[in-house]
Amino acid sequence: MAATMYYENDADLSLIQDKTIGIIGYGSQGHAHALNLKDSGLNVMIGLYEGSSSIAKAEAEGLEVGMVAEVAEKSDIIMMLIPDHLQAEVYRESIAPHLLPGKTLMFAHGFNIHYNSIVVPESIDVSMVAPKAPGHRMREVFTRGSGVPGLLAVHQDASGNAHAIGLAYARGTGCTRAGVLDTTFKEETETDLFGEQVVLCGGVAELVKSAYETLVEAGYQPESAYFECMHELKLIVDLFYQGGLEYMRYSVSDTAEFGDYTRGPRIIDDNVRENMKKVLAEIQDGSFAREWIAENDEGRPTFNRLREENAGHPIEAIGKELRGMMTFLSDTD
Repeated sequence: MAATMYYENDADLSLIQDKTIGIIGYGSQGHAHALNLKDSGLNVMIGLYEGSSSIAKAEAEGLEVGMVAEVAEKSDIIMMLIPDHLQAEVYRESIAPHLLPGKTLMFAHGFNIHYNSIVVPESIDVSMVAPKAPGHRMREVFTRGSGVPGLLAVHQDASGNAHAIGLAYARGTGCTRAGVLDTTFKEETETDLFGEQVVLCGGVAELVKSAYETLVEAGYQPESAYFECMHELKLIVDLFYQGGLEYMRYSVSDTAEFGDYTRGPRIIDDNVRENMKKVLAEIQDGSFAREWIAENDEGRPTFNRLREENAGHPIEAIGKELRGMMTFLSDTD
């Protein structure tokens, strides 16, 4: 059965044109959602904490700013766009007291709802619109008249209209220009965490570091190892992005393609796949979520140690030196 996708004509923006939309947070996602919605003619407020450095930024963009509790009280739709580990406390202290029946609470990632860190009264619509791009990219594409794909999910449909309101919100952010896919909070949360840990962040970072270390330990120049194991990765990922695995293989040499088919499965073997299944199981049973919540409650000792250790890896030093010679990397045109 094919996935359900929605586009501009499937979304009725008039459903939210007379509503106030409160965007909680003004970081990467927050600024993109807010500005795209504003440019779509919608009434947007930004909820921030007292003393936030983002207050001046949001006001400079012509947006109304208030404290989170004030914005939650005034808004019909509240979109949570602050980091996962902060959401539960902010919800309890500043949002929950103002969630009157008929309001909509929205998320761009399902973590806190799926793992029950936030439990919302049954009288409230709870939905998710998750653009599949970093905020700066989402904003950039929107200003050029296009959009990035998005995911839509409904956790609670108290009004009977939560899906349609979610679609209207997705249209306001530009996601229906590219296509919006129906999903669930469970699917979005678990696949998002799995992708980050196994491929996009954890998997790729460890693969790059291990390959770099293997070449340097074998006596090759660190500069050569950096170029081969990190720098050229973007060129390959761009080919994936443009046309999938087949297009990448079409674009590289036959030698590279043969090495791909015959050596790749020796690196990503059955043992790696078993470890992937274990990581997925920890996501599915909540083990990872409990570990991350406890890590934050304890002041992030492991997180901070690992961040410091990885920042000191030799590939970072050689990379900084080499990137300093690549003036084209700072070219934003």
